[in-house]
Amino acid sequence: MIGRPLLLALGLLTTLPVPRVVDPAEREIGLSVLWYPLVGAIIGVMMWGLAVWGAAWPGDLVALGILLLWLMATGGLHLEGLGDLADAWVGGLSGGPERMLAIMKDPRAGPMAVMAICMQLFCKGVAIHNLLQLHAFVVLGVAPVIGRTMMVALMLSTPYVRPEGMGAVAVRALPKNAGWWVVGVTSLAVAFLSQPSLAWAVLVTGLGLMTLRALILRRLKGVTGDVLGASCELSETIFLLVTVLLLF
Repeated sequence: MIGRPLLLALGLLTTLPVPRVVDPAEREIGLSVLWYPLVGAIIGVMMWGLAVWGAAWPGDLVALGILLLWLMATGGLHLEGLGDLADAWVGGLSGGPERMLAIMKDPRAGPMAVMAICMQLFCKGVAIHNLLQLHAFVVLGVAPVIGRTMMVALMLSTPYVRPEGMGAVAVRALPKNAGWWVVGVTSLAVAFLSQPSLAWAVLVTGLGLMTLRALILRRLKGVTGDVLGASCELSETIFLLVTVLLLF
């Protein structure tokens, strides 16, 4: 039961050429969520490898390369969620949850989506450049892990507002006890990996996720796939920026 759920997670969260899982069972979809942090680790290893390999190159060019690799490995999946949430957050101010859900289903990107995505990429690029200067390559390796771990935590703790789709099935079928073990063990492993600053960065990122959850529950009454993607992106950026501030 390990192979198919892991392939499901890789196929959903990355653009890596993995075999397609045909007709997954509901239990397999739920189990695939447990592998999200490992998928983040695979992405992180690629970023760490590029950082080490390009250590002698100009830092801004290597930072750009790492950011491009990050985007290519994920296909911009979670950035799309961030953009949709930004549009819905502003556009749904006067319409309630139904209005927000309708905006998030609209495939067009509004000005708030463009602004949110541009700021997200800018913040990540700045953080990556500074981490390269500090030779804190390990932070780049674990940032995608933290982002997907926080996404799992949100799925475990928050209702899913759409009744249909793989997201609804994943949240419903996700093994709760095993999920919390994955979140706890992964967070502790990252926090005490090599640098004391990582523990504080994990803590601040967790507080950021709790704040996002409270705001989402107030406005939307639960999560969607777009909200989960946005939580991953925002958690990664908070983790990167806090670590940079603590290391300087």
